[in-house]
Amino acid sequence: MDTKMNKILKFTALAAMISAAPLSVLAETSERDLATEEANRALVVEFYDQFFNEHNIAASDLIAEDYIQHNPNVPDGKAPLVSFFSGYFAENPESRARIVRSAADGDLVWLHVQSTNGEEDLGEAVVDIFRVEDGMIVEHWDVIQPVPSEAANSNTMF
Repeated sequence: MDTKMNKILKFTALAAMISAAPLSVLAETSERDLATEEANRALVVEFYDQFFNEHNIAASDLIAEDYIQHNPNVPDGKAPLVSFFSGYFAENPESRARIVRSAADGDLVWLHVQSTNGEEDLGEAVVDIFRVEDGMIVEHWDVIQPVPSEAANSNTMF
């Protein structure tokens, strides 16, 4: 019995020693990743607020020239994005995009947004996903759903 207990104790000690090194490496990696993720999230939130709320086209400096667009209504590239939204903002000067939630995971940043075009507009619920690379927004996906005047439940979309 004593030998069996010694083997268990030795195994437990060995397992603790082996797992200690990877945990410290994971902790360092996690801290680096969290800082990068927060920087990516802050970059996207700043761009989004300036571009879609202030209609500040200069905020597009944060968009890569070869920007990849997955929204079927907007062409790839920074120049087409700027052109598309310059026209949109001219026709819709009251359009705003309220960021309700934001999160980051590595190089991806998610925004949950209420997009409206004036005070009376219920707007759309939008989830925008951006990929950031080297401090630039390089790719975008979105899912857009109109906000109904009546819902089958008492929950809001935000």
